[in-house]
Formats: sequence, C-alpha cells, structure tokens
Amino acid sequence: MKIIRSPQEMTVWSQEQALAGRTIGFVPTMGFFHEGHLALMRRAGELADQVVVSLFVNPTQFGPQEDLTAYPRDFERDQALADSVGVEVIFAPEAEDMYPYGAKTAVTVGEELTGQLCGTSRPGHFTGVATVVSKLFNIVRPDLAVFGEKDFQQLAVIRQMTTDLNFGVKIIGHPVIREKDGLAMSSRNTYLQPKERESALSLFRALAMARTLVAEGKRDAAQLTVELERFILSFPGTAVDYISFVDQFTLQPVAEVNKDTVLALAVKINGRVRLIDNGFVDEKTL
Repeated sequence: MKIIRSPQEMTVWSQEQALAGRTIGFVPTMGFFHEGHLALMRRAGELADQVVVSLFVNPTQFGPQEDLTAYPRDFERDQALADSVGVEVIFAPEAEDMYPYGAKTAVTVGEELTGQLCGTSRPGHFTGVATVVSKLFNIVRPDLAVFGEKDFQQLAVIRQMTTDLNFGVKIIGHPVIREKDGLAMSSRNTYLQPKERESALSLFRALAMARTLVAEGKRDAAQLTVELERFILSFPGTAVDYISFVDQFTLQPVAEVNKDTVLALAVKINGRVRLIDNGFVDEKTL
C-alpha cells in the first residue's frame, strides 16, 4: 500500500491508473478508522479496480468551539486497518497543502439542504465539507466515491454538489454500520465514558421507538417529536440538538410521516460529545 502526501503526486498516480484503464473508488475520511470506515472501503473495492482513502482532518468543517485539536488520530493503526481491506493508496496531505496561503475560494451548497439539521448548530460546517470534497475529487479524480448514510445530510449535500458542478463521480451511499448494542459507529464514540454509553444509546432506541409508534398508526411528526424528546431526555446527561422528520430527497421537514420520511437525530451527551443518527421509520421503507 502506498502513502501519498503530495496533492500533485496523488493526481499523477490517478492519471496513471486512468491511462492503464483502471477505475478508482474513493473513500474520504478524517481517520481513526472503525468498522464503518472499513465497510465503505470494502464496498469501494467491490465496485472499482483500485481503492484510494483520504485521511485528512479537515479544519474548515470544525467550528471555533468544536473538537479539531482533540479529534482522535492514530496514523499507524489506520494504515494497518486500510491495508487489511485491500486499500491501494492512503492520501494523507497536510493542511497547508490543501489550503495554501492566500486561498480564497469556498464551495457552498444551497440553504435548502444545508440550512437545517446539523447546519443550524454548526454554521459553516457544510461549506467546509463541500470545499474539501471538491478539492479531493479534483486531486484524486475517482470514478466513484462511497459515503456513509449515518451522515445523511452530508450525503445529500455531496450528491447535490457533485451533480451541480459536473464532477462525473458516482456517489454511493452505504447503510449505517452499528455496534452490537445498536450505537451507530463513529470515531467520536471513543470520547464516551462507560456510564455515558447507555445515554448514547438514546438515539438508536428513539429510532426504534419511532418505528414502533409509526407502525401503530401515529404519523403526526409534531406529536412524534414530543414523545421522542421526552424519551431521549429520560437518559442521564442528554440534551437534544434536533429531532426532525424530513423528506429523504429534500431534507425539508414533513408534517406527516410517509415512506420517504427519515428521522434525523442529534444529541449531546453531558454537553461534550455530539452524536448523530438517522433512519427511515415507515415499515414500507424498511
């Protein structure tokens, strides 16, 4: 497996693969791999000849009070895990190479997709995401890219951006990968203390509760939201960032749950660990 740090070297390698008739599957990451990341890499390997994984903790998608400096990092561990699933290249640039001095350009996707959910509590986050993914697409030049559906809003934003800017990259969504107890896999799960783990399960259990309530015929989104908020807040140390029933295509809130409705959740545990989860709630979609 190759480790490439220079954007120029990465592009040259990708051009060589294209000339040889080999396709590239790409998985953008911020590192500290878990089984969710590895599932994306395996899927990319099933769909393309070569798999490239970027490992870059992108500073532009973190807000002033967020966990940029504390974000978990372990390059040697990540390298071994990526190698174990057949990744051909890890692209691990430095921040100054991705954002050279004097850079003034950013990519912004419309408020319809970015102005709610995580966009409300994390202003500027999706501009950071869209900008770095645009740059990575231009550097790596993949044929396809695989993103996890746990970050459902991010996936919608990337799909819109890829279409609008004519990148020609096929965007593949991968289902949420969960721990045995249902907790959605996330690098931030490592922040949780043992007693906080139970409170973190409030997201998955709220999702299960919503499915049960919808199956019983309750479809009013406002009423469901009240019940779910009460349930989540019954867990110690939880604070709701948002509970939102949205259309899977537009991400706009819905008044009544239907087969295209996704329940999106964001919860803070003891004010310091912010976790997200989502899923369809209508049995017709499950």
